[in-house]
Amino acid sequence: MPPPPLPLALHRAFSLLTRLDSPRHLLQAHAFLLPRGGHHNARLLSALLLASLRLPLRPHALALLRSIHPSVSLNAAARIPHLRGTLGPQLHSLVVRTGLASDAHVSTSLIQTYFSCGSIASARSVFDETIHKDIFCWNVTISGYVKSGNLACARELFDAMPQRNVVSWTTVIGAYAQMKRPVEAIEVFRRMQVEEGIEPDGIALLSVLSGCGDLGAVDLGEWVHRSVVKRGLCWHIPLMNAVIDMYLKCGCVGKAVEVFEGMEQKSVVTWTTVIAGFALHGLGMEAVEMFRRMERENVAPNDVTFLAILSACSHIGLTDMGRWYFKIMMSQHGIKPRIEHYGCMVDLLGRAGCLMEAQDLVKGMPFMANAAIWGALLAAARTHGDAELGEQALLHLIRLEPHNSGNFILLSNIYAEQERWDDVGKLRKAMKDGGLTNVPGASSIELDGMVHEFTSRDGSHPSLHEICKVLCDITTDMKSIGYVLLPDALNDTEEEQDCKH
Repeated sequence: MPPPPLPLALHRAFSLLTRLDSPRHLLQAHAFLLPRGGHHNARLLSALLLASLRLPLRPHALALLRSIHPSVSLNAAARIPHLRGTLGPQLHSLVVRTGLASDAHVSTSLIQTYFSCGSIASARSVFDETIHKDIFCWNVTISGYVKSGNLACARELFDAMPQRNVVSWTTVIGAYAQMKRPVEAIEVFRRMQVEEGIEPDGIALLSVLSGCGDLGAVDLGEWVHRSVVKRGLCWHIPLMNAVIDMYLKCGCVGKAVEVFEGMEQKSVVTWTTVIAGFALHGLGMEAVEMFRRMERENVAPNDVTFLAILSACSHIGLTDMGRWYFKIMMSQHGIKPRIEHYGCMVDLLGRAGCLMEAQDLVKGMPFMANAAIWGALLAAARTHGDAELGEQALLHLIRLEPHNSGNFILLSNIYAEQERWDDVGKLRKAMKDGGLTNVPGASSIELDGMVHEFTSRDGSHPSLHEICKVLCDITTDMKSIGYVLLPDALNDTEEEQDCKH
């Protein structure tokens, strides 16, 4: 529950405490608060303490620290960005002087303050020196490592915990999902249930659904969905949005739509997720119809919704409709296009062969073109055989992402189509001189509860020969209906990808 509101006079004094610029004014403020009961309010005492440290009035701060539990003061310090770097050590010193360093709650708050300050080593030092660590101390330290991006240390502490609760498990699962490491997220989720039989909370379910979508692990995703229904969580809109997203990423469009239609309440994110899913699967007309239905039901689209509908128009070649949606973003909905929207438009125009219009759009943007913009132009140049535009785009991409070998490969394919083999050789040499190698493509699929990952030129899968036979049959069928394979100069000239069976 939030703290009760302060009386007006105390609220005004509280707002002034952060702006006091002299010790004399601070003492006057303290004297004002005493007869009005301010010394009984933890928020006011914390503010007084922090002001005493800032000015500084260390004897005054020491006296205040004895009047209020230091964990409250430490938590308050962690919320003041411009003072974090100095307040953490000062409060630590005061805690030691008052003999409260052995208090588990104080240590936990001090660890949290140090992590908020970015003082990771100091936070770990306090953790290591805390003799009686409770589960909150462990969880706060693990969470601090997660927020600082150090998953290795977070996992090391997690594995060393003498006991864990649902917060411990959820923190690690969520961290792996956020860092796009779905295999580890699912592995920890399964451990939580098998080893300790802990019932996952909504946050854990959200994280594992994200992992299932990234991996294509639809069997586990369906199990999570059934668990959501069984536990009566269908009212939780973000959770149901995650279920829809998981089904769409796993290719189960029908199930995603079924969940969508069964939701009594939907947010703009719900609608946007379905529109984006339709776009992902090339169902552009379905995406457009869903957008129109959204408008009919008076749900206002947001900037992400427009990204989804522009992507849908791009995938099925609805160039004029894409132009119209881009126009009404600002004129009808007051949404200022971001660079991502310009990227969608460049992709849409590029696919349609409107290369000059795409270049003019880039020149007229209120932003500097990023790698995604130039990458879209390079892809369009490859599709339409425009070597000059491809060379121009590659020059910018070398500056923006010099280690991306895929950009060189796209331009080399343009040269190969035009039989400019000398230029292909120069690109190959430039890649070699720059230490660039082709990053092998990878994909994964779930079968009978097991996720199989395939990497380009990896012959280790036990069913390789059967898979290659099916691929060769598919290629033969595609060629029979007129599909022409485009050359891939920097890959196929190195090693022919013949199927062996």
